[in-house]
Amino acid sequence: MGTLRLRQLVVQPGQRIQLQDVNWHEFEAILDELGDKRACRIAYSDGVLEIRMPLLKHEKAKVLIGDMVKILLEELELDNECFGSSTSKRLDLAKGIEPDQCFYIENHAAMIGKRRLDLTVDPLPDLAIEVDVTSKTGLDAYQALEVAELWRFENGQLQISVLQNGEYQDAEISPHFPDFAIAPTITRFLEQSQTEGRSQTLKAFRQWVRSQLG
Repeated sequence: MGTLRLRQLVVQPGQRIQLQDVNWHEFEAILDELGDKRACRIAYSDGVLEIRMPLLKHEKAKVLIGDMVKILLEELELDNECFGSSTSKRLDLAKGIEPDQCFYIENHAAMIGKRRLDLTVDPLPDLAIEVDVTSKTGLDAYQALEVAELWRFENGQLQISVLQNGEYQDAEISPHFPDFAIAPTITRFLEQSQTEGRSQTLKAFRQWVRSQLG
């Protein structure tokens, strides 16, 4: 796969493309060419590379959800490291993924000071967040990499998936925040942000968290 062919690809906001029969060397070369400072996101699974370009509403939702997770972690006084959309990839599994947001909670201490993920030595994120991910490529990669908890915001609803025996199972409760009705509450506050804006919504969310803590 030549560099010229890759540069000719144009992915419009809200669209995705798939490249077939991409080997690991080509995948690494594409990541290098795309660079770190880009808007598109990638998913790689068994030779299939997907490149997607998020919409503005996607970006706003991922930031708000990430901010609400940070508020939860702060109010619960849980140490953590946020790695945003850092690429998680493993050659032996032929998988790679870039979440919209990811957090190290149990394994935060191992990630202090790290600038890049190297899954040959680093642990996987404890919590990953994706907005509008419906592709099998992305889900296959998360499952194979064994990210313990995945939040997906699709069609206006937050869905929590927990890895059990190597497969994702839908869950009512987040293992990281078992005392909170996470899915319906975050969905409600995202809707609220459409009329009240980011700042007021996050203030209200923090007040809600404190009220739940009593």
